[in-house]
Order: sequence, then structure tokens, then C-alpha cells
Amino acid sequence: MPPPRPRAWPAVLLATGLLLSGCANPSVGSADDDPHAPVTLKFWHGWSEPGEVKAIDKSIRRFEKLHPNIHVETTGNVSDATVNQALRAGGDKAPDVVSSFTTNNVGQYCDSGMWVDLDPFLKKSGVDKKKVFPSTLLDYTQYEGTQCALPLLADAFGLYYNKDAFAKAGIDRPPRTMSEFAETAAKLTERDGDRVERAGFMPNFRLYQNSPDRMFAQWGPRYFDADGKARLAKEPLTRQFYRTMKKLSDAQGGYPALERLRQSFGDEMSRQSGFMTGKLAMHLDGEWRGLMLKEDKPDFDWGVAPLPVPDDQADTYGRGYLTGTVAGIAHSSTHQNAAWELLKFLTTDTEQVVSFANAIHNVPSTKAALASPKLDADPAFRTFLRIAKNPHSQALPPSTTGGMYVTAFKDFSYSVEAGKVDDVDAGLRELDRQIDADTLQAKN
Repeated sequence: MPPPRPRAWPAVLLATGLLLSGCANPSVGSADDDPHAPVTLKFWHGWSEPGEVKAIDKSIRRFEKLHPNIHVETTGNVSDATVNQALRAGGDKAPDVVSSFTTNNVGQYCDSGMWVDLDPFLKKSGVDKKKVFPSTLLDYTQYEGTQCALPLLADAFGLYYNKDAFAKAGIDRPPRTMSEFAETAAKLTERDGDRVERAGFMPNFRLYQNSPDRMFAQWGPRYFDADGKARLAKEPLTRQFYRTMKKLSDAQGGYPALERLRQSFGDEMSRQSGFMTGKLAMHLDGEWRGLMLKEDKPDFDWGVAPLPVPDDQADTYGRGYLTGTVAGIAHSSTHQNAAWELLKFLTTDTEQVVSFANAIHNVPSTKAALASPKLDADPAFRTFLRIAKNPHSQALPPSTTGGMYVTAFKDFSYSVEAGKVDDVDAGLRELDRQIDADTLQAKN
């Protein structure tokens, strides 16, 4: 069965023009409406699985009970592209409150003005965002001082591991540093001649959730400098990252052998996936995978731990990559005060956030909810809560180009791991130039 939400999949679905065309100075809706007057709001979201839709509908019913004057019409399984087309068109059919699974696009939403600045609403309601939301989640819901979105649950990534395979190999705990990672992966790897039958851990960037930005988060890199210029070539951690990934690959037979194994795997969401079939002893994934494993009942015992960190950053162990759903108010809404009441309830009400998080097995997005005793007590889920609360955990920085820079970094990383880049330093300098050119074009 699919995960609670597909939003954690690598997805940069919007070309710059799709969102920004004709919207450099979007029309402004009304922020003077009476939130106590009878009104119907349109809320568009991306959840589509029956359990998720049931959970969000339950949240809406709770809200309507608290605000009997506000009726909410929900539309699910809506893509960012569809939302943005509706917001450009405006009018009565456009949504008032919107959500997105793609945090990479927040920079576009804020910079274009398509989603309204929420700071005036937060101030008016007395909501101190820095006290309510973890700083990492706040970072990916704003751009250059404009808070156009708020977090609506989050995803954290960690290391799933096959306890039976560990026991058979005489390994008593998951690795914590990258050198331990390579040693453990090598011990867990099973070969038949030159053919890898089981990988300890497959670092290949095209595998399921293994996009390089998620792996790179363990190093805590800076993608941009204070002036917004790309700095991957100046970031020494970038080269260390590529060297470590190659070492991890070589310890298990090398990139070509691991690629052959990867191509034998079934679909990520099926029972024929690499981890489910025992062909991967360790695997990077999000918190939703634990619920899937419980329901699918693999024929081995499994556990969860944080992904290892660089040896010279051992004190950051427990960190991980974070992302999440974001929600905001459409610039064209003529019911922005009423829309704020709905957005505030969905994102800041502790009981609501905890209930929703438990229902769809995602990480809560407020400090109070993360500390709530009512959260699911499942040990695997709690591991992801600790990753989410770790101060070293990292999300991608927002950009006015959305996820274009992530796509560029990913494409370059594919070439590096395949041994197709002769001069990594020169390639990184060219990558920075490409990212900066895309940013300049988007701003102009």
C-alpha cells in the first residue's frame, strides 16, 4: 500500500513560468472580511488515500463545530500545478486556503505574492511563530522575510534496518558515523561472485528516497551564501560527501554492481521493494514506512535509527533530513480573515495537530504537539520525533526558483556517482553558475 503521503517523493513539478507567469504583482484579496459572518471557504489539498482524506475531513468537521458560521468545502488530490492555475485565474472558483507537499516551492509562493504574507495575521492573533514552530520548519515556510506559509505536519528521514541480518552478521547496533556505516554495510553485503545479492546499504541516488539532497543533509551543508549566491563549489562538505558516498559504494562492490541490484527491485511501495524482500539490509526512508511495515508484516524483525553522520561531526548524531506539508492563504481570496481562522486551527491547535499526526502517521509540526503525551507511543515513530526535534536536522533552503537548484544538484550528483565527471571542482563551479543564472532569470 502507498505511504500516508506522496509528498516526500523527489518532486520538482513546477517550471518557473507555471507559477510566476503573470503574477509578479498579483491582485490582492480582501483582508477586511468579518470572520464571524456566514461564509463558505474552499480548501484545496493533496491528500488522496482514504485514511488521509478521512483524517482531514474529521479535522474540518472539528473546525466547523468551533466556527459554526464557516462552512468549508474541501477538494483533495490537487496538484501544485492545478492550484497555481486556479490562483492565477482567481474568481469565485479559486481556493481560499491551499496546501502543498512540495516545500521547495515556498520561495516561489512567497516571492510571487501568490500566497499572502501571514505575519500580520499571526501578530493580530497573538501567535508567536518562533515559540509555536520548530526553527527548521519555520525556515522552509518563509522566503526573504515573507512568511507566506505555515507547517502542516512534517516528514523526517531515518535508517530502517533488518535486525535479523544484523544478528546473523554479529552486529549489535546500527552505525552512527560514516566510517562505521561503510564497515557495517560491507559486513551485511552478500555476493555471488561479482554479483551483489544483498546490499548492506545502497547509496545510489536513484534508489527510492535516496535523492542526494536527503543524504547530504547529514553533513549540514549551506547551499547559498548571505547574498543568495550558490556556494556548493565553495562548500568543502560537498566534496567530502561525494568521497564518502563512493567509499560506501566501493565497500559493497562498486556502483555498477549496486545498480544491477537496484534494477532488480520492485516498486518502492510494493511488497517487492528492496527492503521488504531482504535485498537491502539498511534503507533510508520516512516515518510512514513504519506503518507500512507493520501492515505488510515482512518475514524479518526490523528497527529504526538515525542515519549516520560524518566522523568529524559525531556530536550531531540523531540529525536527519526534514520536509513537510505547507499551507497558506490564496492572494485572491476575498475571505482572508475567515481563511486565517481555518489555517490557524489546522496548523497551531495542539489537539488538532496531534490527532492529525497520529491519524496519518506523520511528524507533528508544532513544539507543543511534539511534546504531547497523546502522540503515538510506537518506538519507531518516536525515533522520527527525536530526529525532527534534533537541532542539527536540516531542511532545504527556499529559493525563488522553487526546486530547480535541487534538480540541478541531483543531476550533477548522478553523473558524479556514475564516474562521468572528470573534474568535480570544475563541475561544481559550473553548477553554481547554472543555479545563479536560474535565480537571476526568475527574479527578472
